[in-house]
Amino acid sequence: MPTTKNITGCLLWMTLCLCFNNTAAQDSASSDALLQAARTAAFDHKDYPLAKSYLFRALEKSPGYSDVRIFLGRIYAWTKNYDSARMAFHQVLAARPDYTDASVALADLEYWDDRNETALAVIDSGLKYNTASEELLVRRARVLNAAKRYAEADVAVKKALAVNRNNTEARSLENRIKESSAKNKIGLSYDYVYFDKQFADPWHLASFDYTRNTGIGSLTGRVNYANRFTENGVQYEFEAYPRLSRTFYSYVSLGFSDKVGVFPHWRGGFSLYANLPKSYEAELGFRYLKFTDAPTWIYTAYLGKYYKSWLFGLRTYLTPGTFTNNVSASYGASARYYYGSADDLVGINVGYGISPDDRLNSIQLDSKIRLISYKAGVSFKKKITKFSVLGIDGSWFNQEYLPQTKGNQYQVSVGWLYRF
Repeated sequence: MPTTKNITGCLLWMTLCLCFNNTAAQDSASSDALLQAARTAAFDHKDYPLAKSYLFRALEKSPGYSDVRIFLGRIYAWTKNYDSARMAFHQVLAARPDYTDASVALADLEYWDDRNETALAVIDSGLKYNTASEELLVRRARVLNAAKRYAEADVAVKKALAVNRNNTEARSLENRIKESSAKNKIGLSYDYVYFDKQFADPWHLASFDYTRNTGIGSLTGRVNYANRFTENGVQYEFEAYPRLSRTFYSYVSLGFSDKVGVFPHWRGGFSLYANLPKSYEAELGFRYLKFTDAPTWIYTAYLGKYYKSWLFGLRTYLTPGTFTNNVSASYGASARYYYGSADDLVGINVGYGISPDDRLNSIQLDSKIRLISYKAGVSFKKKITKFSVLGIDGSWFNQEYLPQTKGNQYQVSVGWLYRF
């Protein structure tokens, strides 16, 4: 039988254990609260010194709390204290080499610091422990893309999408890699347009283009042939997409035709594009059209957002009143669903007004009267071989071609793209 002394000792031991466990729980809870307070200070108020003070107190209570140390390292990275950030991340990885969050944070740091090979080594080390990590695979693709190792980047981003085909960042990155991966591209397209009232004869447009990817970006030469108003014409175009940084790239274009009426005499444009955080993309630019009278300057803005397997976009074109004091505007909204690779998609678009980037219809901007036009369209692309893509588009326009007089326009397009 247990003695009174033994019972008393057991009770005392149980009491001490309960007190210790309660203290540990309070300590952990306090560390969690301090981490949350640091997040609030950093994200909501951009008060990094206050956030760090919370994190230092949390580490005093829980020196092995990895998430606290990782967040401290990220704040160091955001404030350009890279050596302190590295020390924090390496300290976590030394204790927990399989902790993916630490590998992700360190890889981001090395990428921001333009140390692509070091970032790649960190990512590959993390993938040894978690081969199916979306975060690490996406970062591997991003780093390889920045290093212009496009084939490897394409493999990495496809692995990320195989894990989760709705990974928004991977989907956005896949499109950028696809545009940069092939050295050469050839494109052929044909458009047929039928009018129920406005014109008696249909329009035809055929295009051939060649694109070469260079160290500064892609360069494209294009020849367009059109038959409209029962006349034939040819237009010559040059386009370039110079890369300015990891975030920014630009668009430059120039086109010429000596058959005014079938094509504008001159057309040109410039845009600045940005790949923004949270899978947004944006564009600001202008377009230039010269027919026979004064030139037309048109300004454009675009905002796109990748969400899972979707790309949503909004665009506007604003034309100052060349002939009036008013500003005319056109608007468009689009949605694309990627059911496979970056080349496999279906899309829809709706719009108001005529776009100067629409080679088939921009000729109708040669008017002193801005008339009402509505548009709806569908598109389909399918990768049919490893290197070739088939595209089919259909559009409907309801256009006011004379004041108070409307007609319908139906357009069907077929295109083929070959990369090599």
